[in-house]
Amino acid sequence: MQVVTSEATTSLALDAIRSRYQALAESYAAAWGLPCALVDAEGQVQAGASACPAECALSAACAAARKRAVEESARWGEPSILLCPQDNLVWAVPVMDNMRVVGGLVATTRALAPDGDGWGALSPRDIRQAVAGLLSLAVQANLTNAAYLELQRLAARREGERAKAIHELKDHNYQTIREVYLVEEPALISAIKQGDRREARGIINRVLVGIYFLGRHRPTLLKSLLLELVVMMSRSAVEAGADPSELLGANYSSLTSLAAIDSEEALTAWLVAMLERIMDAIKSNRQYPISVMMGKAISFMQEHLHEDISRDDVAKVACLSPSHFSRVVKQTFGQSFTELLTQMRVDRAREMLIRTEKSLIQICLDCGFNDQSYFTKVFQKVTGRPPGEFRRRQRSM
Repeated sequence: MQVVTSEATTSLALDAIRSRYQALAESYAAAWGLPCALVDAEGQVQAGASACPAECALSAACAAARKRAVEESARWGEPSILLCPQDNLVWAVPVMDNMRVVGGLVATTRALAPDGDGWGALSPRDIRQAVAGLLSLAVQANLTNAAYLELQRLAARREGERAKAIHELKDHNYQTIREVYLVEEPALISAIKQGDRREARGIINRVLVGIYFLGRHRPTLLKSLLLELVVMMSRSAVEAGADPSELLGANYSSLTSLAAIDSEEALTAWLVAMLERIMDAIKSNRQYPISVMMGKAISFMQEHLHEDISRDDVAKVACLSPSHFSRVVKQTFGQSFTELLTQMRVDRAREMLIRTEKSLIQICLDCGFNDQSYFTKVFQKVTGRPPGEFRRRQRSM
């Protein structure tokens, strides 16, 4: 990011900026009753007015505070809020020309009521909304680079996730890289198949921290481990319905660049980019995996009909959220999960009544019914006959 000096800002088309700023300032004042100043990259007010007293607004210390607020906003991709030397709340968003910060939009309000008891004109909730509103208006007026700020937010979030992963790693006390994989891989596969980017990123961060910690002095080993991780993620994505040819093309172009990477930060960025491509490949081919996932769900149900299985148990196997799983079951089978499970248990009981000599109570238990009277009631409701009569009729045919 390049911060343009005050002199360079003057050389830009300030008239165009000021016209767009003026319309924004009027909208902001109408919405929040607060003035919004246009400042240069040094924090000096170029247009509009600050809510601060004149001696505060014109001081070098407050200009420095406004400058810092603009810089922090550009760094983190979010509106920045801080206290000025006069204990007023100041928030800012950067004014940008492509990737260059040329100034900022700054709003100010009193942090406390005049008597020092309680908040000023705006409550904390109002302040949060007013801060977000300033960024929204800046984006609408094309006074800031929304795409750049989004990238900064992503980078800040990933750094936060990485710091959290480092903290969590200390509790696991992994001894080998293979141990990291054994513990984390199943959860990563599940997250990828569910399309849960947030969870997948968190797991990737933990794996990366473990890999770097245990193999930090062996760069060739690090890269081979990352390749193994990409292969595993790609395989999981294909099982979740991603187009193999689409993944192959994306992976080939990325893998050729891996050899030239020589820093931990670049390797992390490379792997995260690969994860995003893999998740995008799943998202773009979301029809096929439903049949695959439902096939796994039905197989699991058939294998565990005799057990007390729940919707959440089966949804986890299908790599779907419980609510999404319920919708898919209804759309696919025209039944709720409970109705489908009951139907499968009755079908299993019918087969056992015909093909085995097991007692009714044993069949009841083998099919997941814990009470014989309930089993009889449900069986008769589905088939029109109680289990004993059903068996006699089938054998007499």
